[in-house]
Amino acid sequence: MRMKSPLLSLPGAVPAEGVDEGVAAHYGDLFREQRALAGGTGFVDLSHRGVVSVTGDDRLSWLHLLLTQHVSDLPTGQATEALILSAHGHIEHALYLVDDGTTVWAHVEPGTQDALIAYLESMKFFYRVDVADRTDEVAIVHLPAGSIAEVPEGVVVRETPYGRDLFLPRADLESFAEKSGPAVGLLAYEALRVEHHRPRLGFETDHRTIPHELGWIGSAVHLQKGCYRGQETVARVQNLGKPPRRLVFLHLDGSEVHLPPAGTDIRLADEGPDGRKIGFVTTSVRHHELGPVALALVKRNVPLDARLMADSTAAAQEAVVEP
Repeated sequence: MRMKSPLLSLPGAVPAEGVDEGVAAHYGDLFREQRALAGGTGFVDLSHRGVVSVTGDDRLSWLHLLLTQHVSDLPTGQATEALILSAHGHIEHALYLVDDGTTVWAHVEPGTQDALIAYLESMKFFYRVDVADRTDEVAIVHLPAGSIAEVPEGVVVRETPYGRDLFLPRADLESFAEKSGPAVGLLAYEALRVEHHRPRLGFETDHRTIPHELGWIGSAVHLQKGCYRGQETVARVQNLGKPPRRLVFLHLDGSEVHLPPAGTDIRLADEGPDGRKIGFVTTSVRHHELGPVALALVKRNVPLDARLMADSTAAAQEAVVEP
């Protein structure tokens, strides 16, 4: 069952829906919350995300064989991210990792931890590793870059250019909130994610997405290692061809009242509403400075200066993945 955050009882909390059910979408003032987060204050309750731990002497060398990232000698405390691919190179899981010296901690998309653990358990063989679901006892909390909020002693921290992810004991979530406010909702966090062109599993991915399409080469895929499932596809696309689609950042017409939801077809403006579909919206948000913006997947050969339409909404694109 999906975890429900006790912070939904905070004043003004409006619950998120869909895959993000269980935490607050916002606390009553979306743009104020965005500005706070962009300015390095507040925290985001991500306690609905799955948490997985891997312990044992072989944890790094074993994960190195399964993940797209080079982790065999991952330094203690250094954050990284990695993918698990299908045999055909399609993205199945995205993990956000840190090793604390004895344990690899990873947070993953809500509800995906069971399938991830089942796969990891099937690959243990003779390796000295133990895999555990820690979602019931550990909650993810995000502090933005520049935050001076105090991290409780003993809490594992995953530090990135975008801020710090805390693996906080779930029992301490309410006391942490009292000391580290203001609380910032998930919609503000998502708006900054879109601004920074960061893909999210299940949002920017579908059943046939490969890492090259989303710009995950480098940040989550190490090209100088092999021996993981789907590596042949990664190498072939990198060396011989181009991905069929590419991630773009869209500036949407601000005069529209409604944002085009995820899955909205994108067409070339010059071809009209009955023109051929050349992509689809993956995430759309209202940004406190940029206005309505979105991430989308379009066909690789769509010209960079092409005028686009997301249903009835005009859109101008910025390349995230170059064609």
